[in-house]
Amino acid sequence: MAPRDSTGKSANKTQPTAADAAQFIDAVDTSAVRRADARALLDIMGQETGEPAVMWGPSIVGFGSYHYKYASGREGDAAAVGFSPRKAKLVIYGLTYPPGAEQLLDRLGTFKRGAGCIYLNKLADINEGVLRELIRAAYGYMTTADVQSLQSQKGK
Repeated sequence: MAPRDSTGKSANKTQPTAADAAQFIDAVDTSAVRRADARALLDIMGQETGEPAVMWGPSIVGFGSYHYKYASGREGDAAAVGFSPRKAKLVIYGLTYPPGAEQLLDRLGTFKRGAGCIYLNKLADINEGVLRELIRAAYGYMTTADVQSLQSQKGK
């Protein structure tokens, strides 16, 4: 059974932890190239957000956070932007949401897209300058009060 929050609703499974992001990257079960790319992303995301890396759950490295609330009443906190060096792909979260993301994604390079994330084989497949723009835009968008109110309007 999922843990419950103070309102009796299911609590988010992905919560910030005290684990060290650099140690996670060094120990993750993936290729040496993916670990090197994850170390580079750790630096890039830290530089572009101005935030320290925080582990969210056992496998997501996040930067900054935002609070969401759905029309159903479910709410919680999530990383504003982040990534996970998975065995199959490098997953980057949060880059598809900001206004103007489509134009930047068109210039990014080779990747696969999910609903709220992108999947990379390696950082060399994309344009780092465009990635940095996307990170700044996504972080700025996800950490504004306007986004929080938009999140609460989802489903209405």
